[in-house]
Amino acid sequence: MGDFNEIVQVEERRGTDTLPLSAEDFKNWRHDMGVVDLPITDCKFTWFRGRSCSRIDSVLASLEWLEKFSETRMRGGPRGFLRMVKEEWRGLGEAQFTDKLKALTAPLGRWHKNNFGDMNKKIMKFEEEIKKIDDMVGDGVYDGTMETRRKAFVTCCEKWYVRKELHWKQMSRSRHAKDIDKNTRYFHNLASARKRNNRIDALLINGRLIRNQARIKIAIRDFYKNLYHREEYPLMGFRDGSVEMIGEDDALALEVQPNLQEIKEAV
Repeated sequence: MGDFNEIVQVEERRGTDTLPLSAEDFKNWRHDMGVVDLPITDCKFTWFRGRSCSRIDSVLASLEWLEKFSETRMRGGPRGFLRMVKEEWRGLGEAQFTDKLKALTAPLGRWHKNNFGDMNKKIMKFEEEIKKIDDMVGDGVYDGTMETRRKAFVTCCEKWYVRKELHWKQMSRSRHAKDIDKNTRYFHNLASARKRNNRIDALLINGRLIRNQARIKIAIRDFYKNLYHREEYPLMGFRDGSVEMIGEDDALALEVQPNLQEIKEAV
């Protein structure tokens, strides 16, 4: 994914009737790499300068990846950052560039708070709603909308976990020396949260609902112990007379590498 600074169709650049010579090279490169371009679902162009518009940003994926993630959709992000910069710099005139950067401190702080502020509270809120639904189902209260609501809460919770993870990864790039301990604790907490999500709180065993964690562990252990236990069978050795020893020629024949014709016939 990135800015390839190239188009492959005339429709991808406003006011263009012909493709540049480099477009053919870009097409051939994509073909040789075995990748395809994901379509954008909500906008036509990704780059703007005055009246000029182009789609030079692309996401290239292999066919194997598309088969595994067939429901993937791509959409263009808002162009709000440049608009915010222009609004903040409009009255600064010929001020020094460092002063212009300082002027962005407050609006960037507000943007950061709106997009990444109180992430823990939002995640906790969704987790509490999920737990409420699970408790209601456990108490025998269930209707058709509960599963839909639970899926919606889980989806929102997962999105905030991803946003939080990306946020801290980005912070670690810019301030890794200062916040390395904080990042380590975060990823440890993230792993613990995933462990909690994967925890089995209840198990139906022979028609009986079990919630005790110790009993659940014993039941799971016994299940797999019975599933993979070793069957009892009489031991038999080669010296019992049931198996004849092959001759030396046959033994050597078993170690001979197969030739090409034998491989073709087997295939």
